[in-house]
Amino acid sequence: MALSGKVASTALSSAHHSSRECASASFSGRGPAAPCSRRVISQTPAQYSSPAAQRQGCMPSTLLLPPAAPRRSARAAAAAAEAAEASVPQQQEDLVMKTVDVSLGTRSYPIYIGNGLLQHRPELFRKHVPGKKVLVVTNENIAKIYLDKTVQALTGGDSQLSVESVILPDGEDFKTLDDVARVWDKALQSRMDRGTTFLALGGGVVGDMCGFAAACYQRGVHFIQVPTTVMAQVDSSVGGKTGVNHPLGKNMIGAFYQPRAVLCDTDTLTTLPDRELASGISEIVKYGLIRDAPLFAWLEENMEKLMARDTVATAYAIERSCINKAEVVAADERETNDLRATLNLGHTFGHAIETGTGYGTLLHGEAVSIGMVMAADMSYRLGWIDRSILDRTRALLQRARLPVTVPPEMTVDMFKSLMAVDKKVSAGKLRLILLKGPLGSCVVTGDFDAEKLDETLQHFCSGDAK
Repeated sequence: MALSGKVASTALSSAHHSSRECASASFSGRGPAAPCSRRVISQTPAQYSSPAAQRQGCMPSTLLLPPAAPRRSARAAAAAAEAAEASVPQQQEDLVMKTVDVSLGTRSYPIYIGNGLLQHRPELFRKHVPGKKVLVVTNENIAKIYLDKTVQALTGGDSQLSVESVILPDGEDFKTLDDVARVWDKALQSRMDRGTTFLALGGGVVGDMCGFAAACYQRGVHFIQVPTTVMAQVDSSVGGKTGVNHPLGKNMIGAFYQPRAVLCDTDTLTTLPDRELASGISEIVKYGLIRDAPLFAWLEENMEKLMARDTVATAYAIERSCINKAEVVAADERETNDLRATLNLGHTFGHAIETGTGYGTLLHGEAVSIGMVMAADMSYRLGWIDRSILDRTRALLQRARLPVTVPPEMTVDMFKSLMAVDKKVSAGKLRLILLKGPLGSCVVTGDFDAEKLDETLQHFCSGDAK
């Protein structure tokens, strides 16, 4: 059943989910108690195949796509038709809000997606603030545009609510323990107690730092995410990963700490620089590669709409991405069975690039874009995917104006040294997320021909990759 205009204007919750349960060959039973909306199929340990799940009809009923036809053009047409049906009348657009639930038992929380949430839906903020003190954590650029609106959304009608703010420098190179200590300094100076709520207003860096600060302050205070970038709305704000960088590795110091709610106001994307927009789109492409082939086909048909900030297409892509992320997090919150690790496609290569070139030189999504092409290249060299998947991946990322080649300062030795301290290394063995099988399938594995990794690194570091 395709998503209709009527359904698009209603809230999506776990009640809409299929009653079928998540399963994987690496699982012997069930995941968390909450239902999930897609079956996770595995033909080999830690291998996940979204297309198989699609054929078995385990998408949420409000987003169910017809079975994939054997020809790419038919799949793309079906996905594009669904997106077209997802549009709502222009005059109702300001009233549309969707909700995706992250089902984690007593720690479950909603993701609200819509335009005008800061201005027109302040009750969404207040209902998730249990105490009388809020600390808004943001950066210099976002504070100029959205801090006052956020404070007004929090305090309107409640004179007893005290709101303080701390404004951090902007950029990945400030994602450090020294900078996150500024959040704790402000909280202590303001005598904030355990009933305080920390609110992250900004992109992924702000969200990661604020969440980590909340996890540590007085051993844990309430936490809300208000992401203002595509990257944060489709990925980093959902799932509870928080932390800071270390000179020897990205995100090496951190904690799993879930927010009470995530509020994605798509109006905040209108002020997003084009480069940041493209960076976030790389993570949407990732979902299509690892588990949602119809989404990948939809992106091939609608990339120009996303780049042009079409409101309907953008909201659809964010919702679809959040559904994918929420399903994975509900089934594997702390990466105990490799399912959540699949969300790191391209990240092992990408993190090495970010560290090797200096934090902030490339945006996270730009480094991940290069990393995904490298992962696809290695997968092809291993004989695990058709050449067409590699070519389509590179072409789609290029249409988003994302880089697909390695910066010239990166060498094979730099890659190997930096990848050796990746968080997915187990018992001294490097494990990678690679594509395997049809589009939408991947594997987490350390069992691969190391010569193929060397070939991929040499290919990209020599400048042969175009």
